[in-house]
Amino acid sequence: MTYRSWQPERRRRRRTRLTRRGRLALLLGAVLAVAAAITVPLLLGGEERPAPEKRRTLLIPEGWRAGEVYAAVDRSLGLPQGTTRAAAGARATGLALPPAAAGNPEGYLFPATYPVVKATTPQGLLRYMVDTAGRRFAGERITEGARRHGMSVHQTVIIASIVQAEADSAADMGRVARVVYNRLGRGMALQMDSTINYALGRDTVDTTHQDTRIDSPFNTYERRGLPPSPIGNPGDAAMTAAIDPADGDWLYFVTVKPGDTRFTANYAEHQANVAEFNAQRRAAGRS
Repeated sequence: MTYRSWQPERRRRRRTRLTRRGRLALLLGAVLAVAAAITVPLLLGGEERPAPEKRRTLLIPEGWRAGEVYAAVDRSLGLPQGTTRAAAGARATGLALPPAAAGNPEGYLFPATYPVVKATTPQGLLRYMVDTAGRRFAGERITEGARRHGMSVHQTVIIASIVQAEADSAADMGRVARVVYNRLGRGMALQMDSTINYALGRDTVDTTHQDTRIDSPFNTYERRGLPPSPIGNPGDAAMTAAIDPADGDWLYFVTVKPGDTRFTANYAEHQANVAEFNAQRRAAGRS
């Protein structure tokens, strides 16, 4: 005989018992519901963050002229040619140049490797370069070194830019700087081919007599003293050579061939070195 409750008007409550598979399904559903509750706000612009941007870099080599730097920035940022040059001349860019630079960034676009991201602008990169030069050139080592040679920091940057352009190797920089100081000290024209190249917007080791007669403030064959501005953007090694040149009485030098730069105080010896240089060039042309 089956036992029943003695209160027939009340139904007994039945408890539903889940199987093991049912309990797992229920648990999985709860987890998915929580995940959905979290994911939906993120997809709607909540706290989801984009993947970190991959950074690029822009290398500015030592000795590059401002025009080369401008073109490289345009290429790196995918901008029309001339955009960065225009930014460099705009007052709104706010370059922290020294008064002696007279608004010309040449010499102060410090050679280094700079980070580039999507938000990078020509103005930002130019300010970064000029600020870097300002920090490097404003230190006591540079200012005291310039003063020791009777030069301003700006004049020292000009000398360093010539050293950077003329020296065949880092080892030659100190000797090239000494030639510059020796010639200035004697009131001689510098007669640097690098300044002629700058005036003509080129880069060559072949300078003709006609080249040395061009009408330009950068013609250091015709004009004595330093050119009016740097002729490129020198690096640390060239600046070090400009404030701490090698000891010597040299007045002339010529790179006869790569790795063979000859310095001398004797003009006849220099002429012989130049003749050898010319012979090397002719031989190279024939071959």
